[in-house]
Amino acid sequence: MKPQPVVKPGEFFFAATHFDHGHIYGQTRGLVNAGGICKYVFDPDRKRLEPLRDLIDSGTKVASSLEEILDDPEVQMVTSAAIPDRRCALGLRVMRAGKDYFTDKSPFTTLGQLEEARQGVVETGRKYMVSYSERLGNESAWQAGELIKQGAIGRVLQVLNLAPHNLAAASRPDWFFRKECYGGILTDIGSHQFEQFLSYAGATDGVVNFARVENLGNPGYPGLEDFGEASLTLDTGASAYCRIDWFNPAGSRTWGDGRTFILGETGYMELRKYINVAKEDGGDKIYLVDGTTDCEISCAGKVGFPFFGQLILDVLNRTESAMTQAHAFKAAELSMRAQAMADEARQGFTPRS
Repeated sequence: MKPQPVVKPGEFFFAATHFDHGHIYGQTRGLVNAGGICKYVFDPDRKRLEPLRDLIDSGTKVASSLEEILDDPEVQMVTSAAIPDRRCALGLRVMRAGKDYFTDKSPFTTLGQLEEARQGVVETGRKYMVSYSERLGNESAWQAGELIKQGAIGRVLQVLNLAPHNLAAASRPDWFFRKECYGGILTDIGSHQFEQFLSYAGATDGVVNFARVENLGNPGYPGLEDFGEASLTLDTGASAYCRIDWFNPAGSRTWGDGRTFILGETGYMELRKYINVAKEDGGDKIYLVDGTTDCEISCAGKVGFPFFGQLILDVLNRTESAMTQAHAFKAAELSMRAQAMADEARQGFTPRS
């Protein structure tokens, strides 16, 4: 499905900076496809900018510094994927320069950073938005939310997320294995899952009942948490559970067989986000069972990624249609509270050799 621009050329300018995580390319492309003009790109390592060579050749400027971007009044938003523990400080600089901020997840690594950002939003009146791409950048995950809003399975009673990931340790930067940089597996990958809990259940808060993190199979990387799980009760009464890990097997044809199971009062659905195991028909599928039938809904190429256009319009109109600020922050808060609970309970577990 070809994205439809929501603005005319020249109505929305943004910049893309700090290419420490590959998610930045999806963030940038999403905004461009929705009609945004990427006026600048910036990273100290210019090799990271090469995947955006087509934009640079078409007029996007390679900035000499972050200050060049922040000093340009035409830039309305900065999108970034800095090292996680540096994302808050960068966001504060961006907002204090009078621009909205759109960061990769996780937006913070500590609850203290979250409080700084909350204060910064109040002081500046700017947005601190987060790219929770496991929902926002996946067509089946987005469409599931639309179906729930339409009442396809009734009131949501439980959301269950399974999220294995490829470790590919040799390709990872040093900061990836330093917990003070990435914040822990529940803070990092878990923020995706907690955002989906809130979104699908229509919740605004929740209580963490149980949380666990471990290094089960990678003793050579002692700073890595390769397994995490958590259970919550949301303020709607729905329950939520996630398992996240770095154990996606070598035989998998994708980076992770992410699945979501959503139970409603009158039906349920399973999302096979990235692959349909042992079949060649790909992922981006919803399997829906309701009061009258069961069906497979193929979403690939049919839904697109509406979030990016909605975000652009929110920036221009000062609205909150794409995502509320409270929602963006609450997903991060709950994931960090779960991380803190797991850290406190961890008992120096040593895996068997």
